[in-house]
Amino acid sequence: MSDHQCENSLDAFLVYCRSTQPQEPKDIQRFFEGVICFPYDKELLLQAYLFFNIQEVFPFCTELLLFEKPPYGEYTNVGKCDFVYGTRTNTVLLIETKYIDTDASGDTERKRRNKHRNKVFQQVLTLRETFQDYWGLTADQVACAVFTTDTKLDKRGENRNVITHAISTQDLARWQQQQRDSLWN
Repeated sequence: MSDHQCENSLDAFLVYCRSTQPQEPKDIQRFFEGVICFPYDKELLLQAYLFFNIQEVFPFCTELLLFEKPPYGEYTNVGKCDFVYGTRTNTVLLIETKYIDTDASGDTERKRRNKHRNKVFQQVLTLRETFQDYWGLTADQVACAVFTTDTKLDKRGENRNVITHAISTQDLARWQQQQRDSLWN
């Protein structure tokens, strides 16, 4: 595939994203403010943190392209990507989030944590393949990242060419309380 065809593929993908994402950034912001104030799902709380702190966590991101959308059409059988951001380097970054309870102990919890760790990496890598195959994007046009509450995932990401960042469950809870206080005052 020529460079020109690759650019056209990326351009076509960006047009798709802008036409597919029905919510405006302000609507998504209001949604996540509600998640902060009335949490019912820890995964959504983690996503809210990432949405409001994207520049600190992934400073090269410029524009939210997709939130909780499949790689193409409404075909959710191929999975949905938590976040797709455009970057300063004219690429896209696929971000999968996973709340991993690192405070729980015992064999069952250790197995559950390991399963969640493996799953989040598998999800983002599978989605990258799907985005690349369907849209004709090259490997250097699609980067992958995971954002979790497990601060020990860095090494797993390096081996798979996946950017990893995390916030501890305690820091996430503190951030939530600070945000609640500022939103309610």
